[in-house]
Amino acid sequence: MKVLAVLPPFLAIDTITETVKKILPDVDVRTDTDFREAEASVLIVTTFTRLDGEVLDRIRGLKLVQVASTGYDNVSMKDCTDRGIIVCNIPTANKESVAEHVIAMVLSFLKEIRFMDSEIREGRWPTLSGSMELKGKVFGIIGMGAIGKRLSERLIPFEVEILYNDVNRLKESEETSLGVTYASLEDLLGSSDVISLHVPLTKDTKNLISRENLALMKDNAIIINTSRGEVIDESALIDAAKKKNIRAGLDVFSREPPEFSSEMFSMDNFLFSPHIAGVTMESQQRFITETVSNVLRYVQGLEPLYRVSE
Repeated sequence: MKVLAVLPPFLAIDTITETVKKILPDVDVRTDTDFREAEASVLIVTTFTRLDGEVLDRIRGLKLVQVASTGYDNVSMKDCTDRGIIVCNIPTANKESVAEHVIAMVLSFLKEIRFMDSEIREGRWPTLSGSMELKGKVFGIIGMGAIGKRLSERLIPFEVEILYNDVNRLKESEETSLGVTYASLEDLLGSSDVISLHVPLTKDTKNLISRENLALMKDNAIIINTSRGEVIDESALIDAAKKKNIRAGLDVFSREPPEFSSEMFSMDNFLFSPHIAGVTMESQQRFITETVSNVLRYVQGLEPLYRVSE
């Protein structure tokens, strides 16, 4: 069974190819989709490759698209569904790294790390600050998939109250083991001191954090977005930062790279990272391992894991 992998050129292509070929000998690794025609039963891509009907139609015999990422909004699910192509992602490989990144951003805000660092760099020695503890805060998680669950587990030692909202409520036994309480989106937004977003980008989640929903949040609340930029209305977030002193940690943006002339890049209550919350040396190795493993399942005639739909 032929496998085609389209990977971004900045990855260690030779090393990855050598590793993958040991398990899937009949794999063709490319760094682009600039081909007139290809033949493959399985296509492996990352989020850096956009897949629509035009690309899919140039790959003869395609049955499975394996996205080596948690997110899969780069894939036109309708075009895949119309052609009977299965789409799978890897939702678990970066759960550790994203959970840690969220906590790091939250603690940076609460402990005023950036402020104190800049003061010392300017030759000042602040003796007081508005530093706060995470303990005792209400922490809201929107999206309780693999990453949301891992974040909940990581938060338990901090002794926070964890609220969550998801389209699929967990079983009571799982809520108990994770120490979480289900809440409506409105109640979560209004009650939480910290909010972290972990939802896929769909027509239902685009601008989920709207102007109206931002108005429900507490003054001085913290919101962290490591999912997709379009989940938040960025212009509304800037207004909320001004009027309610909302603090926002953004790893993702509606446009990447973002428009650096945006007002948010000059505001102190924003903290940024370049869409790397899930990128660690360890998570990248897990992505390779789990991607190849899932493709191997399909090649051997087994049902692939993590099948996604529209």
